[in-house]
Amino acid sequence: MQIKENDIIRCVYTQQETEKLGLTGVAQGLTYHTDPGKVPYLSFPGLEALPGIGHLYTTRLGGVSEGIFGDMNFSILRGDTPEHVHENYGRVAATLHIEPSHLVASYQTHTKVVRDVDEASWGMGVTRDRDYVDVDGLITATPDTGLVIFYADCVPILFADPVKRVIAACHAGWRGTAMGIPGEVLHKMTQEYGCNIQNIHAGIGPSISGREYEVGQDVIDAFAMDYPGDVEALKEMGVIHAKGNGKFLLDLWGANARLLLNAGILPEHLEITDICTFENPELLFSHRASNGKRGVLCAFLTLQE
Repeated sequence: MQIKENDIIRCVYTQQETEKLGLTGVAQGLTYHTDPGKVPYLSFPGLEALPGIGHLYTTRLGGVSEGIFGDMNFSILRGDTPEHVHENYGRVAATLHIEPSHLVASYQTHTKVVRDVDEASWGMGVTRDRDYVDVDGLITATPDTGLVIFYADCVPILFADPVKRVIAACHAGWRGTAMGIPGEVLHKMTQEYGCNIQNIHAGIGPSISGREYEVGQDVIDAFAMDYPGDVEALKEMGVIHAKGNGKFLLDLWGANARLLLNAGILPEHLEITDICTFENPELLFSHRASNGKRGVLCAFLTLQE
């Protein structure tokens, strides 16, 4: 799809697909911001409207990285220079009006581990080393804290309760989706932080789409073993589509949307995009489209004072 500057990008699920997926009432679309003096970014209108909560999904534009990392990359582990990565973090932090040293980054290894973070965690993975590994989700109720989740083809999901003032974010590849990491986030928010699930807003961000995400029978079998829902129903909805010759298309947006809605998220509090990382190589990094020669995108979520 062609992405226009400062426009709302609408989901291309047809009305029939929307009804089949059970997404009636779910807001579909991201806004692409190219405001002067700020880095280009993507955001959900509904999450943007929540008081005291900031968020954005980065693109590959607006930074100082070069080569395959050009030009907004957030990982030194892939070979970019630390100076470039730190400058990129600083630019996004300035856009969100938060200090880079108040950001906390995940350590993603395709788990369903969700870590509580507070002031003691500030800067980990951004301005200082992390003291943890195997963390695909973050949650906080500490003001002036920013959560950072990495993405390229996997799904970055953001959560916010404006009543209890709790925010969370998670990374959901096919393994995390199958293990139900969105449900782990919601469990923590409701059971440990006292959130009412009907007050929680969620946004399912850019990733590889179900149009492009081809997997084999082994992935489908593993997915079916762990997914906390009816996999046959997902097939009927078109979330899992058989192509033949042992190949399938897997729609991670639809699979995660079903988890969130089944858990009690109100449709009007759920936003979902249709920006495919694979289909937009000039705007976003995609592991598959680049054969692994890429930078890293980030989803940022902040809880302001």
